[in-house]
Formats: sequence, structure tokens, C-alpha cells
Amino acid sequence: MGTITIVGLGPGAAGHMSVETMELLQSCPQVILRTAVHPTVSELQKQNVAYSSCDDLYEQGSSFEEVYAGVTQRVLAAAAKGDVVYAVPGSPLVAEKTVVLLRQAAGERGVKLIIKPSMSFLDLAYVELGIDPIAGLRIIDAQDFGAIGEAGAYPLMITQVYSQLVASDLKIALMDNLNDDYEIYFLRNLGLPDEECRKVKLFELDRQPHIDHLTSVYVPPETFAGELQSFGEEEEDAAADELGGVDEALVTTAGFDDVDIQPLVDVMRTLREPGGCPWDREQTHASIRSNMIEEVYEYLEAVDADDTDGMREELGDVLMQIVFHARMAEEAGRFDLQDVIDEVVDKLIRRHPHVFGETKVQGVGDVLRNWETIKKEEKAERKHVLDGVTQGLPALLRAYKLQGKAAKVGFDWPDSEGVWAKVQEELGELREALANGDAQAAENELGDVLFAVVNYARHNRIEPEVALNGTNNRFANRFNYVERQVEASGRPWREFTLDELDKFWEEAKKSEK
Repeated sequence: MGTITIVGLGPGAAGHMSVETMELLQSCPQVILRTAVHPTVSELQKQNVAYSSCDDLYEQGSSFEEVYAGVTQRVLAAAAKGDVVYAVPGSPLVAEKTVVLLRQAAGERGVKLIIKPSMSFLDLAYVELGIDPIAGLRIIDAQDFGAIGEAGAYPLMITQVYSQLVASDLKIALMDNLNDDYEIYFLRNLGLPDEECRKVKLFELDRQPHIDHLTSVYVPPETFAGELQSFGEEEEDAAADELGGVDEALVTTAGFDDVDIQPLVDVMRTLREPGGCPWDREQTHASIRSNMIEEVYEYLEAVDADDTDGMREELGDVLMQIVFHARMAEEAGRFDLQDVIDEVVDKLIRRHPHVFGETKVQGVGDVLRNWETIKKEEKAERKHVLDGVTQGLPALLRAYKLQGKAAKVGFDWPDSEGVWAKVQEELGELREALANGDAQAAENELGDVLFAVVNYARHNRIEPEVALNGTNNRFANRFNYVERQVEASGRPWREFTLDELDKFWEEAKKSEK
């Protein structure tokens, strides 16, 4: 086995690369670059340095772990043929996972490994930010979400923010702890003529132009911000100096009073943009129509179960569907999410004149009457009684709403007794149709039975859709109990009598109580 020598290409400009590193690159027959996407590579070409890169592994790998493992194996395979120089951007000892893996592998296999010192982008960042790392600084990769989750507790330098997608993921992760307008530092191309070191709001991170492989982010500590609020001006200035000279960002407090939907909007935009998720990009309003219905029902199931965690999760899924549809509408130039929010806010204010205006009411009855009057004024295009009940509703819910609309103009039974008699009548007609073997008539009569039952439920102030959904859930829970008992017995289903299965069913019912 040959010797593996690891060198750093420096933070960007060729002048930051050491003379020793250039001599090693020129003299070694095997030079492997972790990536050829680095400003110093043009200088290597001028100096006729023959090299290969691992960029193809980035294109093929499904995860960073897979890519880093592939790079490690490639360098080890080259060492089996002789000496090899492995060059990484910046310094080999700063945020270089492949170097960590190579050190481990070389130690296990007895391969000689040498690491040469090199300038890191951190050396330039300390100057630009005016900070001294001795006061405390943690350096992590943008994929280290565990450490990102502790952002704000200490000064944090985040490397490898090499694309808008990574920046978006990073922003969302940081927003778990920090306010969306928390000030962070955007660093790019340090040491180059077009270097950038500027403050941006956290929510603006992934909106910066030219995010690439030389982009990093510095997050000042939030911990000291709250403490500095109570200081006088002189004490505040002194404290800021002691923390490294990063000024206003250190005295910015993050509040959590306002709900911020922007992270969800940003994620959906990224998913739908070129380079985003192929599945999300293919969807249309029609293709995900059923998803909206499913998410609403899943939320109702959580409500029925009084499942707080489930309610929170499913409400998020419903909200995601809303943002998804709004994003597609925005792309088509029809409307955007802000239009949706503005319209519903205006509607709520307009339909609550007793809250936001001078109207006086004497209880819920007046509120509902006002609501209907205002709706009629808003929906002047609805000329008929049943207008506004969409055909896309679930059948039970649509029947319930149609009957309610008709009842408002007096087309209704005076009491539930008449409705119950109608249920019995429709059941008789259904039995007759079935006895006659008339399939079409039986289908029609079954529909009449269900419609009459919905009417009976409405008269008794029971929402049939909710009632049936609750029954479905109870049936599924009870049947799952029966299935568990059958499996626990070790006997196949066919060996159980209906009475035995019914016994399990009754046990399930008792356990509910």
C-alpha cells in the first residue's frame, strides 16, 4: 500500500494554497480531488497537475453517507496501487467527513496517512465577522440537524450550504428554535473578489442569489441577546465586544407570538420548482383532489378519538393541502396564498358585524340569521334554493345539506315522527323491490331509505356523516380485537364458529366501556 497524503486547497483563491501543497500535487502521479468545483482547480490546470475528481459519486449517490463512503473507497483503492494525494476544499481538518472516514479506515488497515496543514475559510470568516473562536464556536455540516436543533445556544458556523435546497432545509430546521426574522450571516466566496459577508433575516436565507459550494452561514447566539436587553448602552457595547464584535445580531430577541406559515410555503415552492420533487411537480388540482378529502377525514378521526397529537399532525396535513393548491394556482397566474388568506379574513369580518361593526344581536339565533342574509348578498349569483350545495360532497353530507336548504323555505316535515314513518315506508318499498328481483328499483329504494334516515338524523340534530364515521371507527377497532384473538389462538379463521367470533366481538364492546 502506498501513502495517503491529504492536503487542503484553501478557502478559494489560489494564493491561499500553500507552496508545499502545490509541490505535492505536481509531483504525485495519483491526485484525487473530492470535487473539482473549486476556484483553485483552474490554477492546477495551469500548472499541468493531472487529477481525477469524485464529482461523479455525488451524481450517483442517494445520500451523503453513500457519497462519502464511495470517496473513501476510491482513495483506498488508489493507495493500493501506490502513493496518492487526496485534496479537499479548505482545510482537511475542518468539516471534512471523508477525512474522518479515511483516518479510521487507514488505521484499521495499517495504511500510512499524512495530513498537511492548510488555511480554512474559517480563518477568513474570523476576520470578516470580527470574532475570536476562543470565546466559543461550534462548526457543523448543514446536514447535522441534531446540532442545528441547538442553534441559538452558542455561536454556530454551518458549512456545506451548497444549494438553495440545502439552504431551504437549513432555514426550516433553524426556525424550530429561532424566530423567522432572526439575523444570521450569509458567507460566500471568502477571499475572492466577489466575497460576501452580510446579515440577512433567517426567512430570507434560501432566497439569496448565487448559493453554491462556497456558501456558509454563521448563527450568532440567542442566549446572550436576552441578557443584553437589560444592559445600558455602555454595558451592551462592552458585552457585544466580548462576544466577538458581532453587533446588532447579538441583541436581537426572537419572539414566538405570531404564527409563521412561510416555512411551509417555502418548502412547497421548492418541491414544485425545477429540481424539486418529480411527484409534486406532476400534480394538478384534480390529481390531488381526493387527498384533501382524506386528510380532513383523518383529522375528524383524531377528533373522535380525542387524540391531541393526531389532531395537530392531521391539521398540518390539511394545511399542507391548502398551500399545495394555492401554489399551483399561483404558478398558473390565477391567485396565490395571500389572496386566499385576505379573502377569508374579509369574509369573517364582513359576516360578523356584531363583532367588527355596530350591529346588535340578541343571541345565536340573530347571529345565524345575519350570517345567512349577508351570504345571500355576497352570493347574488345563486338564484335557486339548492344552489351552493356542491356535488363533490360525500353523499350523506350532501343529503343533509340539501334537506337543510329545503327546510329553510318551509319544505320539511313538521316533526320527526313523520320522518320516522317515511323511513318505515321506504324500508317496505326496498323489501318489495328486492323480493321482485328488480336490481335497479332496489338501488333506488335503498337510496330513498338512506335519504330518509339522513332526514330523521337532521330532525334530531345528529350529523349522519359524523355518526357513520364514528361507527366505522368502532367497527374497525372491534374487528381488529377479534382478529388479534384469532391470531393469538393459533387456529385458522375457518375453524371458528360465528358464535365464537361474536363472543370476541362482545368482549371488544365491553373493553370500550
